[in-house]
Amino acid sequence: MLSCVTMRLMRHIRACNNAVLPGGRVPLTVDGVGVGWMTPTVADLVGAAAITAGALPALGVRLAAAGLFAWRDEPFDVRATPDGPALGTIDRGALPALGMLAVGAHLNGLVHRSDGPWLWVARRAATKLLDPGKLDHIAAGGVAAGSTPWETLLKEAEEEAEIPPALTATARAAGTIDYTMDRPEGLRRDRLHVYDLDLPASFQPRPADGEVAGFELWPLPEILERLRVSEDFKFNVNLVLIDLVLRRGLVSGDEGRMLRTALPTTLTGCL
Repeated sequence: MLSCVTMRLMRHIRACNNAVLPGGRVPLTVDGVGVGWMTPTVADLVGAAAITAGALPALGVRLAAAGLFAWRDEPFDVRATPDGPALGTIDRGALPALGMLAVGAHLNGLVHRSDGPWLWVARRAATKLLDPGKLDHIAAGGVAAGSTPWETLLKEAEEEAEIPPALTATARAAGTIDYTMDRPEGLRRDRLHVYDLDLPASFQPRPADGEVAGFELWPLPEILERLRVSEDFKFNVNLVLIDLVLRRGLVSGDEGRMLRTALPTTLTGCL
């Protein structure tokens, strides 16, 4: 029988994988390659199930003007697979509206103390478009067009928490996490690149770009307890933190293996 802790953690994994494809959606192709899944309502707004790469930017403008999504003014690559070539670009806000893949980078900012590992936790600003006020990582962000997860990590860490690039460059890749989720903004088909960064005990992150309200340093068992009893963390941050507590051995044995099987990850073995 599963413990209360494992059952409560499992709910976060299920919540982030609640979408069924196609689930009545219409496939969207770019230059003959499948890139997205549209609800019938969105398909009517798009007006076609097959478009060209050159039509993508204008399509984003038109759909935002129609009120389908909030314009972000951030071009993101459109891909058939997370590691595949960019087929074109479209505004970031259009990706979930069109059920397109997105790639992000998340950083676990760890401090090692005599009583075990602690983690820096950010509070998202009240002005954030998605999940304002939720708890988050010390730094995280979507990978913009023409960029890589590593470049995004260096940029977001400096902009969100004033972590010097030379310090962020010591981070270790811990693996990837995929999920497919129905959200208010649309269909999230995301791949998260996860990194661990050991920070000096003397380091104090500072909000730099207005996206974070503040930072707190928490012991890792407290992170696990908050995951168990609350919905306080941003939806996809839950997955990255479950991966972290599993890798750190806070949940182990048969229950750890069950959670690991349910969590769609590709691990590098980083600890």
